[in-house]
Amino acid sequence: MKTLKQFSYTHVLVLGLAKSGTAAARLLLDSGVQVRVNDLKADPESSEVRALIEAGAEVITGGHPLSVLDGVDYLIKNPGIPYENPIVSEAVERGMPVVTEVELAGLLHEGPLVAVTGSNGKTTTTTLIHEMIKADEQKVALAGNIGHVSCEVARSTEADETMVTELSSFQLLGTEEFRPDIAVWLNLYEAHLDYHHTLHNYHEAKARITRNQTEADTLVYNADDERIQAFLSQTKAKLVPFSLKEKGKGAWVDDTHLYFEEEAVIELSEIVLVGEQNLQNILAAVACVKVNGIRNQAIIEVLRTFAGVPHRLQFVTKKENRLFYNDSKATNILATSYALKSFQQPVILLAGGLDRGNSFDSLLPYLGGVKAMIVFGETAELLMKTAEDAGIESVGKVDTMEEAVHEAYRQSEAEDVILLSPACASWDQYRTFEERGDMFIEAVHKL
Repeated sequence: MKTLKQFSYTHVLVLGLAKSGTAAARLLLDSGVQVRVNDLKADPESSEVRALIEAGAEVITGGHPLSVLDGVDYLIKNPGIPYENPIVSEAVERGMPVVTEVELAGLLHEGPLVAVTGSNGKTTTTTLIHEMIKADEQKVALAGNIGHVSCEVARSTEADETMVTELSSFQLLGTEEFRPDIAVWLNLYEAHLDYHHTLHNYHEAKARITRNQTEADTLVYNADDERIQAFLSQTKAKLVPFSLKEKGKGAWVDDTHLYFEEEAVIELSEIVLVGEQNLQNILAAVACVKVNGIRNQAIIEVLRTFAGVPHRLQFVTKKENRLFYNDSKATNILATSYALKSFQQPVILLAGGLDRGNSFDSLLPYLGGVKAMIVFGETAELLMKTAEDAGIESVGKVDTMEEAVHEAYRQSEAEDVILLSPACASWDQYRTFEERGDMFIEAVHKL
């Protein structure tokens, strides 16, 4: 496996283990760097920690003493650790680079690098790009926030292999020199303000995906998103748009076909994925791979068969003519609004989760087709108020996902859609949105 060849730092602190921290520590140790690991909750007797110690790392658990910064010249932090953390803020104060493991991936990977970000649609778009390149029989690897640690994937990629990586704002904020050959910027919305504190900070973090790009690189961007348009003057990259509204440039659609520039790529009726959000994701993926030289036949093959990723408008089953959809990855209002726009039939919406301090007023325009709402989690009361403002007469508050599914089914009729699309993060009740979605699927099958 590859190691870092030109890394100018000798003493590195890895703050937070989990998958990304462990992978970063192993890479650095194999590259001859002195590594100190600090994790509050890690079990010092676990096989993971023992393996790092045996490989030469110093591991400090059970607390975050500022002394872990002594003698350190570089800090790699878990993306979820906020910058208000005393160790992180002290490192910044000392002028020390503070990065996420994505920075190491950028230093290590030698082949073409595609990076995808946006407030919504990242996983679907990243997966589509990967599948389209693979269908063209090109070497390609999948990495990033999609579940595969980027620096770990980059260790085994070849010089002629494309790495497609999904990046969150948390990961991008921890980049210094990271430079993708093709950056894909899907959309920009109000999200993660509990972490970034201001909309400006969040937008600036996202913009880092193109900050280091040059004239030799490409930025695929959403031409329908005015917030992204405001950042275009800051990039040196070649601009390739995608749009549901504008025609003739980049990737676009009319009533019958999807195009790239002047070339018809596929009839819309042949595309399996449903919904406006997914059509935007498809346009972004097509623009990216066409820039990358992928043949139309590979694109068509994927779009005729790709039915979506788990937890993103995932069809679960049909029972007594009720359709069940799992959209647990809808962790903000924009994602839920896109989900609601995907259905013409009446919807029973299951929503709620972590309270990030935002209101749900911007969801109101999309609740016209919602006949009932079942709410849960920290935001239950806020969502009940939103349902009342929307004129939804049937609203139920529950404690568990199984109760939510049973109550939704009780209130449903034939042809209704029962949709889990929470508009909130999952961390108040579940470890991940995947766990939340799996609980929904399990409850549905228990019916």
